[in-house]
Amino acid sequence: MTDLSKTGAAVGEPVRAAEAPETFLEVRDLKVHFPTDDGLVKSVDGLSFQLEKGQTLGIVGESGSGKSVTSLAVMGLHRLGNRGKNVQMSGEIWLDGKELVSASPDEVRRLRGRQMAMIFQDPLSAMHPYYTVGSQIVEAYRVHHDVDKKTARKRAVELLDRVGIPEPNKRVDSYPHEFSGGMRQRAMIAMALVNNPELLIADEPTTALDVTVQAQILDLIRDLQKEFGSAVIIITHDLGVVAEIADDILVMYGGRCVERGPVDKIFYEPQHPYTWGLLGSMPRIDREQTDRLIPVKGQPPSLINVPSGCAFNPRCPYADIPKGGITRTERPELREVGGRHFTACHLSQEDRTRIWTEEIAPKL
Repeated sequence: MTDLSKTGAAVGEPVRAAEAPETFLEVRDLKVHFPTDDGLVKSVDGLSFQLEKGQTLGIVGESGSGKSVTSLAVMGLHRLGNRGKNVQMSGEIWLDGKELVSASPDEVRRLRGRQMAMIFQDPLSAMHPYYTVGSQIVEAYRVHHDVDKKTARKRAVELLDRVGIPEPNKRVDSYPHEFSGGMRQRAMIAMALVNNPELLIADEPTTALDVTVQAQILDLIRDLQKEFGSAVIIITHDLGVVAEIADDILVMYGGRCVERGPVDKIFYEPQHPYTWGLLGSMPRIDREQTDRLIPVKGQPPSLINVPSGCAFNPRCPYADIPKGGITRTERPELREVGGRHFTACHLSQEDRTRIWTEEIAPKL
């Protein structure tokens, strides 16, 4: 991923519309808000990141942090049908030189499935129950290719075989409910990859799958990425998943990025108290666990009434260390703390290093 400083604007500030970026995918100051009777839901509130082809970005955070809303925004799915009347989107999403936020629905539709594709969180609800798995993959292929049904069916069988579905010539005519959970997820991956997309977004691809199937799905995504050279975004609440597959990690909280950087930096030199909390709640299998896991206290914030200052301050055990109550009055911006490593925290570098070294790391 590229340093935000190269865009000529401060991290977290709006970037003036200018020439297309050199990176394959660049999100600039993305905001996705939903007006409701109770108030404005700020699901994503000023998110920026970049991704190159062949690279994998892991987006992590608790439920309600804005991960899935971000992915749907990239895919242009917030503006479909009546849903588009209830969303306020701003910022820029550049995909291979094309700006998607200002693009028309028809322009985005031509890219969706062809240049970018998504593996949805729940394949049973994402796939239509009245149509066979094969017919749905055939439709996804024929939308972007002028071929007959026989050719498209052959392509569907080929992809089902590639993702490890046994007897693909027979199972292509099965319905989604006739597949197991792992097989449905593989079929969703086949549908997403049928047009060889350059960007693949996987939203919780291993949710509700047993550990063995999880490992198989992650291996499959990794192998297919190498084969097709795609850029991949993995969205999850499980840091263990992204540890295996991601090159960079972006940690979201309250609709914003609180930390991002190379995977090794996030795991071995994390700089934000929320990231410390996520690591502390993750079980270890490489050594004996003598103490109980350390949960992140409290609940994620309401995205209608996000706490002032740092959104994490009501749950942060170190919120009172910075002087003057700044954590409750001033929102921290992302600042670079090392090579391509950014964090949004009012704690000084010295305090973060001391707390991580003396208090957090020994317990993990």
